[in-house]
Amino acid sequence: MVTASSPVDGGTVLITGASSGIGREFAAQLAARAGTLVVAARRAGLLEALRTELMAAHPRLQVVALSVDLSDEREVDRFVAALREQVGAVDVLINNAGLGDQALFDATDWTRTRQILHTNVVGVVQLTALLVPSMVERGRGGVLNVGSGAGLTVMPASAAYSASKHFIDGFSEALRADLAGTGVVVTQVCPGPVDSDFDTVAGSVGGMTGAPPQFLRISAARCAREALAGFDAGQPLVFPGRAYRIVMRALPLVPRSLRRRQAASSAARLRSQAPPAATGLRSAQPEISETETPDRKTPT
Repeated sequence: MVTASSPVDGGTVLITGASSGIGREFAAQLAARAGTLVVAARRAGLLEALRTELMAAHPRLQVVALSVDLSDEREVDRFVAALREQVGAVDVLINNAGLGDQALFDATDWTRTRQILHTNVVGVVQLTALLVPSMVERGRGGVLNVGSGAGLTVMPASAAYSASKHFIDGFSEALRADLAGTGVVVTQVCPGPVDSDFDTVAGSVGGMTGAPPQFLRISAARCAREALAGFDAGQPLVFPGRAYRIVMRALPLVPRSLRRRQAASSAARLRSQAPPAATGLRSAQPEISETETPDRKTPT
């Protein structure tokens, strides 16, 4: 149930990775509630189309579309400067954008691995560091981080992606503790399989190796809806989808040693079955949001 005190209502909300997938659904579902929506991603054309669509459906809504490459720290600084000039303070930050890949680590390309880490880790922390202090000063605000089930277990053939999501889990928990009592809400949503182009672009059609079964797949709309409901309720962690939620809550009962063996077995099978070229880089392009199409949350 949405509470009257939610910082989303009438506030300025920034959504990264907003051009497709879960990010686009966040924008669509928040359009009737926010005062101003800032939609950000790499592909300016898709952002402008989204902006036009949102403003046509919600004439009173202010929509600002800003393109940004979150893997470039200087570009993020310029983005935040433009953001402050055009809309002022941000009330809610939705860190949705990110990159994924599907490749055995010894066959990956360092340039792409670096992009993944800078987008999924550095970009998230940089935006949070630049925007959260003013929320604390005002005594009101929120951060919704899109993590992944991959950040809570052992995932083969996705070392950098999985590690980046483990970081998001630790970062979100520590940030929530640091901001307790300040009026700033911190929620992490960890989706499982979600209908989007993420798997295709990441080179893992049919789901990433080691990911939850595909029958647990849900729509991007449902993922965004349950994530926002959890944020409104002040929940620390959201697992969207009823069946997936049951699986993830039972995960701590599975010994880590067993998960290690399962991951190693999956990686060995991938190495033995695929030709040498196929074990190499098949990474997502730098604007895929964890639940977004080629412009990224969500495999797990």
